[in-house]
Amino acid sequence: MMKLYIGNKNYSSWSMRPWLVLQHFGIPFDEKLIPFDEFKADQPFKMKMTQISPTGKVPTLVDEDFVIWDSLAICEYLAEQNPAKPLWPLGIQQRTEARAICAEMHSSFQTLRTLCGMNIEADLQEVGQSLWNEHPQLQADVKRIQQIWADRPHANSFLSGDHFTIADAFYAPVVMRFVTYGLPVSDNAKQYMNTILAVPAVKKWIDAAKKEHLFLASQERYRTAPADASTL
Repeated sequence: MMKLYIGNKNYSSWSMRPWLVLQHFGIPFDEKLIPFDEFKADQPFKMKMTQISPTGKVPTLVDEDFVIWDSLAICEYLAEQNPAKPLWPLGIQQRTEARAICAEMHSSFQTLRTLCGMNIEADLQEVGQSLWNEHPQLQADVKRIQQIWADRPHANSFLSGDHFTIADAFYAPVVMRFVTYGLPVSDNAKQYMNTILAVPAVKKWIDAAKKEHLFLASQERYRTAPADASTL
């Protein structure tokens, strides 16, 4: 059985993407959660992951002796290995567009990712309002994402039509960020967010993230640990 190595569900946006694909499409896999720490070479996370992946990062998929260490490459591999499952849209134009917006997620939106790290269990709406007012590039990132979402076939659909695909998995962590930071979005974007939040695999990830109860200082820009929190 394939093994997917991931980080903490509360924080690890890149881990979330292939995990959702595997979970949603019912592809058997063994989840291996490697808890985050300060990512130093002599700490458990790096010591473990450098034995598994050439980058020492998550997510990493291991299929027997084959190792894949990039989220998009993992999803492409899963699509190749499961041709009967519609991981990508069936139409060539829709499939190409889906790949393009996944690649755009890989290479763009640096301000959003830097300022608004995924933190599912946190309520950072006041922080989000300040960030929104102070950073025009954050506004630009959100505007472009809303354009992508607005191009879906109809208001209640997924990005490529009536079913969840890899493209939706790639934008699901963005939905998490928009919720956590309360970033202002259009009604159309809110409809898409609600569609994603209703996906059973997404709900399962969120529920697990909220049960971790581990405060990681390396992942927290805006909060201090509560007195009763487990911390690293």
